[in-house]
Amino acid sequence: MNQKNIRNMIIYRGKIAALGLLILCLMGSEFASAQQRPPRENRGNQPPADNDNNGRNGNRGVPDPLEDADYYENNEHPEDKVILGNLLFYDKILSGNMNISCATCHHAMADTGDGLSLSAGEGGMGLGITRALGVGDDAVHERIPRNAPALFAVGATEFDTIFHDGRIQRDDTMPSGIASPAGTDLPEGLDNVLAAQALFPLTSGAEMAGQASENPIGTAAANGDLAGPNGVWQLITERLRANAAYVDLFQAAYDDVSVAGDITIVHAANAIAAFEASSWPSNNSPFDRFLRGDNSALSNLERQGMRLFYGRARCSTCHSGPLLSDFDFHAIAMPQIGPGKGVGVNGHEDFGRELVTGDPDHRYEFRTPPLRNVALTAPYGHSGAYDTLEAIVTHYTDPEGSLRNYDRDNFVAPSREDLDAIDFAVMDNPELVDEIADANFLRRGILQEEDVPAVVAFLKSLTDPDNLDLRHNVPSEVPSGLPVFD
Repeated sequence: MNQKNIRNMIIYRGKIAALGLLILCLMGSEFASAQQRPPRENRGNQPPADNDNNGRNGNRGVPDPLEDADYYENNEHPEDKVILGNLLFYDKILSGNMNISCATCHHAMADTGDGLSLSAGEGGMGLGITRALGVGDDAVHERIPRNAPALFAVGATEFDTIFHDGRIQRDDTMPSGIASPAGTDLPEGLDNVLAAQALFPLTSGAEMAGQASENPIGTAAANGDLAGPNGVWQLITERLRANAAYVDLFQAAYDDVSVAGDITIVHAANAIAAFEASSWPSNNSPFDRFLRGDNSALSNLERQGMRLFYGRARCSTCHSGPLLSDFDFHAIAMPQIGPGKGVGVNGHEDFGRELVTGDPDHRYEFRTPPLRNVALTAPYGHSGAYDTLEAIVTHYTDPEGSLRNYDRDNFVAPSREDLDAIDFAVMDNPELVDEIADANFLRRGILQEEDVPAVVAFLKSLTDPDNLDLRHNVPSEVPSGLPVFD
């Protein structure tokens, strides 16, 4: 029985008992989970009834528009440093087998992602949704376990937590000022967490390093040797020092580089970060223009979606601030697909934030994704489980039901029999699905199905038109002479 009918009963019958029933229904359907289960201890970050700040048109929590001052270097990075970073980003010289670049999974022609649920990393062939798994002994060994996140607005200083599980995070207690899987081996002098992030795909056999038997970098990565004299980062640095064109570029970008031997992996990482930070800001979306006072910037449907987002649907509880993320971690009943992270039953589960903190209460929690240009960045979720904006928004109307009735056609990845066989190992196990569902902190029905079109329309208003054509970010050639395109 819905609340309107209950209220009518109260008015018509005038019974105190009916009022009690109304209160009971409100407590049961609006503020408790659909299954009435007791909360986990870590559910203290459940959405509160209200956000603290009032914004435009009475909507709570509406942020200020994103401005250049919100970015590193006031969004003005040294040109020579950006040029160097651009070339490094697209150059396969950074990979063990020299067959994959940072851009392969974060390409300007694929909206700084790759369009796949889970990437086909080292050994793959092609770009974007056309990428294949390679052939023979050189083929991809496994899918990358998590979706390749887009890089829009990553130069904003608020962006202090990187990766789905937050394993790169600003931390003043560390010598480098950054917490990472490398611990105290992370070199000092990195400009920010974005520069630290650039170092870690280089160390992954599946992403860029290659396998132990294939090249020295792959061997070092397999042995966990990142910072040693024969470690991953030093071997890559030696490649760059041996390239005369790169030496000239590093000298132009850095005052402390006079000769090849002065080049370090920190110089390379900082240059890549400067390129990423300066290339894809998102300051000029219709939403930003509305926040600056242009009341015509949003359509009626987009405004309706904004009111829902910052109001009854309570999306902004987690998707807050100018980047529309609290950069915190939440379990939202997201389907688990792909090879997993080597934990749980048969190693195909992904425990998310728990893998960083070691706390079982953080199991299945993943970082709230920023939503700048979200309409361009499908598929969605840590496992790329939802291929359209409509599908991921609909998930929020009934997270556990969506998990249990997951439409596998949403999973987008090149097919190979051995990989296909494990893609849904977790989803085919009812007990594991129950565990993911039990960790969910969202409530069913806060966002309703009839709300979805308006919320989707609002999310599309977060698209900066300056980010629709990124061809100018792609160099025609790189100093190594390796092909830019696969």
